[in-house]
Amino acid sequence: MNLKIISSVDLKGKKVLLRTDFNVPVKDGAVSDDTRIRESLPTIKLLIAAGARIAIVSHLGRPKGGVNPEFSLKPVAQKLSELLEQPVMTLDDCVGESVKSTVSVLPEGGIVLLENVRFHPEEEANDPEFAKKLADGFDIYVSDAFGTVHRAHASTAGVSAFLPSYAGLLVEKEVRVLSSLIENPVHPVCLIVGGAKVDTKIGILEKFLTLADSFLIGGALANTFLAAQGVKIGTSLFEPEKVPVAKKFLEAAKAAGKTVLLPVDAVIAAEVAAGTPVSAVTISEVPDNMKILDIGLESRKLFAAEIAKSKTIIWNGPMGLNEIPEFAEGTRAVGVAVSEATASATKTSGAASVLGGGDTIDAIHALNLDEKSFTHISTGGGAMLEFLEGKDLPGVKVLMI
Repeated sequence: MNLKIISSVDLKGKKVLLRTDFNVPVKDGAVSDDTRIRESLPTIKLLIAAGARIAIVSHLGRPKGGVNPEFSLKPVAQKLSELLEQPVMTLDDCVGESVKSTVSVLPEGGIVLLENVRFHPEEEANDPEFAKKLADGFDIYVSDAFGTVHRAHASTAGVSAFLPSYAGLLVEKEVRVLSSLIENPVHPVCLIVGGAKVDTKIGILEKFLTLADSFLIGGALANTFLAAQGVKIGTSLFEPEKVPVAKKFLEAAKAAGKTVLLPVDAVIAAEVAAGTPVSAVTISEVPDNMKILDIGLESRKLFAAEIAKSKTIIWNGPMGLNEIPEFAEGTRAVGVAVSEATASATKTSGAASVLGGGDTIDAIHALNLDEKSFTHISTGGGAMLEFLEGKDLPGVKVLMI
């Protein structure tokens, strides 16, 4: 993809509207995980060094189109100031004369963080008049919020109708890495999917029928595929209306000669709760009153062996209900296997690994797996999936040459 990139622009003295994804967890008035803030630091530092006057716009949570102090970005400004080691001003709105006048007097390299753009219902409606207000007073728009580029919102797409628009370093990197997975992947390619809903994953499964060599399916998602094979899954979470979709994929994969691995055993329990009694059974022995909540030991070995043979690994979605310790070991085993495959990347057997999805990244953090042991961790869950499916993403389309 040919993107207009910010590193090609003379930024000195320019008033830059920078869209970031600062949708971070805030607890007791402070940012509890600054990962997404740190991801945009390279672009912010580039703008500072170039002498731009920077106003950052972002959303936080779902305030439902109204002002709600619970979703204020002021704690984010404090964290950003700490990370940059320079003051970051805040405003009480993201549009209007206060924004325009503040930005006009910012020193070169100065930063102001605008208030939550989703306090305005026009944001998610992609209202053109609101997008025009966002653009008012600025010279350039920079998109560095890959996690939101699949949304046709005013601050992610609409504003580009009124300003010259460029990709920040993070968006540029995401597009480059993910494009390589579609255009020129190194085989064997292994696609690992978990989570719960068929709708969010079937697109990438179908797209990769021609690109991947093997598919590993876990989590509650696997239950629907198991049901499609006639396996009794007890009271496990699954989507009965999606069984035909799963069956169709399995048939297509078989016809194409692809390897599809589903769990062969499972960790089960009667209740979804920490401390509940658990047991391990083969997948054909799940009692009618039990739930599948993680892949079992043999499944972990099976999945790990397939991962070890792969040269390109794409992973989106946990293998079980990893928020509860009793059901986290399947996800840990896959994470370790992917990490080990990546660690040998300097050898001929090494693999490139790309991870995405909020649940996957949360699992990596919770299980204390080193982010640096993976080739690339995407900042977009839905955006990553839709990009790999080949969909036009509104927030990327407006950045193309």
